[in-house]
Amino acid sequence: MNSTERLPKHYHVRTELDHILAELSVGDSVPPERELAARFEVARETVRQALHELLVEGRIERRGRGTVVSKPKLTQPLSLRSYTEGAVSQGRTPGRILVGLDDVVADDDIAADLGIAPGALVIHLERVLLTDGDRVGLESTYLSKERFGDLVANFDPLTSLYAALREGGVRFFSATERIETVLASPREAALLESNTAMPMLLMHRRTIDDAGVPIERVRSLFRGDRVAFEATLRD
Repeated sequence: MNSTERLPKHYHVRTELDHILAELSVGDSVPPERELAARFEVARETVRQALHELLVEGRIERRGRGTVVSKPKLTQPLSLRSYTEGAVSQGRTPGRILVGLDDVVADDDIAADLGIAPGALVIHLERVLLTDGDRVGLESTYLSKERFGDLVANFDPLTSLYAALREGGVRFFSATERIETVLASPREAALLESNTAMPMLLMHRRTIDDAGVPIERVRSLFRGDRVAFEATLRD
């Protein structure tokens, strides 16, 4: 038996599906499981497994009772550019849904990241991020109430926070980011119109200004099937 014959059946189906998707355009329907199972002479469960892999990768998506070819992922740069700038640069339409805008008390971790005293008031802004109307991320931002209270009071939460901060005289200097793979909580999955089994990309960011003073602490959860990240590295 050669190595090809030892490969799982769904791998062969997946390879054939790659060829099929290459001939389709965004929004085109993918043949149903029953038809694919008959074409490849395999069980429907085998086809279902191959389709699930493509779904997790973001190459196809469920629409009603059918499956269609997805749009390309939004590729966000790992830089001090805002989500809005990253989306617009790729010809995509950014948007936001406000989940909450509240004052909360800083715990020890938030206080340390923002350079304020524990127990001080901070602004907590939570929004769902949209790309071309699709929910792609859930962003939770913490800002010092003392420093940014007046600015945020006049801020439209459906617009770019970075643009508002820059207009208010804030000069971004650097950020520390950590990205990891996680699964969403039931609440997060519901807000992102996803499910708790779909891999997510979790980003933690702490940003400082040109005086070395912390600006924000951000926790962003992105759908792994909708968003990718890229960085430009130099020696």
